[in-house]
Amino acid sequence: MLAALLLSFAVIFVAEMGDKSQLMAMMFALRYKWWVVLAAITAATTLVHVLSVAIGHYLGAALPTHLLGIIAGLMFVFFAMWTLRGDKLTDADASRAQKATAPAFFVVMSAFVLAELGDKTMIATITLAADHDWIGVWIGSTLGMVAADGLAIVVGAVAGKHLPERLIQVSAAALFLLFGAYMLLENVFTGLPVALIVAGALGAVAVVAAILRALPERLRPPVLRTEPSPVPQNS
Repeated sequence: MLAALLLSFAVIFVAEMGDKSQLMAMMFALRYKWWVVLAAITAATTLVHVLSVAIGHYLGAALPTHLLGIIAGLMFVFFAMWTLRGDKLTDADASRAQKATAPAFFVVMSAFVLAELGDKTMIATITLAADHDWIGVWIGSTLGMVAADGLAIVVGAVAGKHLPERLIQVSAAALFLLFGAYMLLENVFTGLPVALIVAGALGAVAVVAAILRALPERLRPPVLRTEPSPVPQNS
């Protein structure tokens, strides 16, 4: 079991470097408390990797990932729109701590579950579990991903102290839209070269940005509206 744990940790840690999940961890750490993001990522990773090792252990490496990828892509587009819209306070008497942590945990957890469905780290975990001790693979792969994303959380938490909230919100929405468009193109047009998929995803983000910019001021998401100039005060 120890050998499977160490192997899985190394494989997933390396695979996660520069992956969209790591970028998401950094982005979420810009907006939410680092321990909330880390807890949500740990919960999501544990859940997804339980599924992965079960598939690898009982069914080998067979998994229909295209449908999962399309669903995940659509959900990322939804998350992008949701992020631009901004969070609305639904209970005026809710405490500051509740507003900052409870919704954040479920948003981050659900986003990471979707991000990992059909992702290369999930496929790698399935493959490892097909030939190695599944408990060791589960523990090792989970720890490897949490460790890699933990590094991104540190970077995001530090950077978040120096970046304006508006920039963070717009960047988060753009990243969600980019990931969603990439996953949709990748899973709908399976034979498309990676360079074209990336170009198409970037083009989709540019088109959406142009459309939002062309909208009348009152129809734009609040974060994209021009901030009114302060009214000069008569002395």
